[in-house]
Formats: sequence, structure tokens, C-alpha cells
Amino acid sequence: MPQPPLIAHVIYRLGMGGLENGLVNLINTLPPEAYRHAIICLTDSTDFKQRLSRPDVAVYELHKQSGQDWCSFAAMYRLLKTLRPTIVHTRNLAAIEYQTCAFLAGVPVRVHGEHGWDVFDPDGANIKYQWLRRLLKHFIHRFIPLSRHLESYLLDKIHVAPGKITRIINGVDTRIFYPRTGDKPPLSGCPSGFADDGLVIGTIGRMHGVKDQITLVKAFIITCQRAADSQCLRLVIIGDGPLRAEALALLERAGLSAQAWLPGARNDVAEILRCLDIFVLPSQAEGISNTILEAMASSLPVIATQVGGNPELVLDGVSGRLTPAQDAEAMAGHILAYLNDGDMLREHGRQGYQRVQHNFSLTAMVANYQAVYDSFFQKE
Repeated sequence: MPQPPLIAHVIYRLGMGGLENGLVNLINTLPPEAYRHAIICLTDSTDFKQRLSRPDVAVYELHKQSGQDWCSFAAMYRLLKTLRPTIVHTRNLAAIEYQTCAFLAGVPVRVHGEHGWDVFDPDGANIKYQWLRRLLKHFIHRFIPLSRHLESYLLDKIHVAPGKITRIINGVDTRIFYPRTGDKPPLSGCPSGFADDGLVIGTIGRMHGVKDQITLVKAFIITCQRAADSQCLRLVIIGDGPLRAEALALLERAGLSAQAWLPGARNDVAEILRCLDIFVLPSQAEGISNTILEAMASSLPVIATQVGGNPELVLDGVSGRLTPAQDAEAMAGHILAYLNDGDMLREHGRQGYQRVQHNFSLTAMVANYQAVYDSFFQKE
């Protein structure tokens, strides 16, 4: 019996992140008899690869140097010639250039996903990157944007033909992410009793650039200054990166270090979400955020910046609140509103949970990806 077709997924790095989490969920859930998988990391991988449940998925690392590393293109070409995948699926700006390697290596099907904006181009306005995508679109058979905002960008700025675009929204695994029942669970490494009382505000994501956790820290400080009982407020920021040191310094200067927990990257995200009362996504740009979906599946109200695909997920005044990017004052106002109205907090969390159940299932996401992959074979 012939082996199933091989999909080579090309990403920048296999570490903790929404894009990477979505990829792992896709690989773990697609029927093993339908497709085989390999992950090619332009740089390297981390222990995050342990989340892959299929033992037959190989992970390759090209150890690309910063900047334009031409040796990485040669390495990619050689690897693709060795693997002989049927499909190459690149993701985001960092990987799109390697579609040329797939073309030259004779890969029959070439797919590219747009998951969110690059840190150097947070709103897609960079003319250089627009022209790069316009050139490379000729090597790509199908584009998969995750949000309407990204779909419009491909149509209006890159001039991709509508028939080459399939929008697929992320799905969340509700077997892992679900509301807490009873008391908040204890977390290893978290100060004893830290999350037991009061209102716990939190976010999860890499702490750099476009994710802008600094605005959340500033909003937390403002909230503590204005709340009648600031001692009941807690801040949790999960993730690592250059903004972590700046966030810790701001909290120290404000005298709020004891009310904040910034442990770095963690592998128990689902349990942490069940310890929160409010989830905040302060990003300056987003595609479709996995962490928003995971927070909604955990029945948390979500405060998110009004950028990218966030308005597709968070219904303002129904399942959470939308706020301007980099506006700590407005963000603090929404946090205070939840602090003063527990009924609204719980209702927005309930509405978000129902929205995930009806619109953002992992099953639907995987089925849509498989339909794209299958469509190329149906045409033969």
C-alpha cells in the first residue's frame, strides 16, 4: 500500500506561540491515513515539539543566521529534494521566500498561510514586503489567511486572485481548554494564595515588540491607582522575551511587584487560564489569536485591542471589550468596569464560551485544512 502524501510545514521556529500551537493541533488531529508530516524550522525547535502526539513526525532545523542567509536556501532545497514532499506549506513572512526552493525542488503543491503580521511590519504597510509577496504569489497555489483583515490584505494589496484564497479561522481544543469548576487550581511555582482571592488579570504570549504587554502593565498600574481596593488585584503575564525585564521594572517602580506574577514561559497554559478572571490581549497587531479562543473556551471575558482579527473573535459589549492599541487608559477603564460589575464579567465570559462552542471548533478547522489539501488531488 502506498504511503500517504507528505506535507512539509515550514515555519521560523518551533516554540511556544499561537502559530506553532495551531500547527501542532492540525498535525495531531488530521487522520494519519490521509497525510504524513514533517516540520522544517528555519532556525531551531524547543521542547514544544513534545506536544506532537504522532511519533512519525520528523522535525528538521536549518539554523538560519539572522538576515539574508543564502546558505539556508541551499539547505532547504537539498532537504526538499531528499524528503520529496507532495505539499509544502509555509507560514508567515519569515518563511514565504522559501517557496522558491519548493518550486525549484519540484514540489507539486505549494501553500502559504498568513497567520499574523511580522514584528517589523505590524500593519502590513511595508511596501518592500508587499512587493515580495506580489512576486512570490506566482509560486504559490493557495493562500490561507486566518482573518478577514489578512484576506483583504491579500486581495487589495497583494492582488492575489480570489480563487487562490481560502480563509480558515483557528479552532480551539475544548477537551483541554474549558471553564473551571469550584476553586482555582494550585499552580506550581505560583506564590501560595496568589490567585485565590480578588480579581486576576492575565495574558499569555511571547514578550516582545508587537505583543505589547507593556501597555497591559501600565493599565494594571492605572487600575490599582484608581480601584477602591487595589490589594485585591493580581496580574499574571505568561511568556518570555525582552519585554519581561521592562515589565518587571515598571511594576517594581510602582510598588506592585508582590501583586504580579511573571514566571516566563509555561507549559500549563490551560490550567493558568482557569486561574484567571479576565484575559487581556494588548497586541498592536494580530491575525486570529489562539490565546483569545483558549480564553473564551475557558469562559473568560476578553479585553482585546481593536486590531487585525480580534474583532472577529471578541464581540464588543457581548463577550468582552475592544480597546484601541497602546491605550493604557482605555484598557484600565475596561478592567475597572469588570471589577465593579461581577455580573457583566460572568455574562461576557459565558457568551464567549458559547461563541467558541458554536463557531471555533478544532474539528471544523482541521476539516477545512484537509479540504484544501484534498482539493489538489481531486483536480488530478
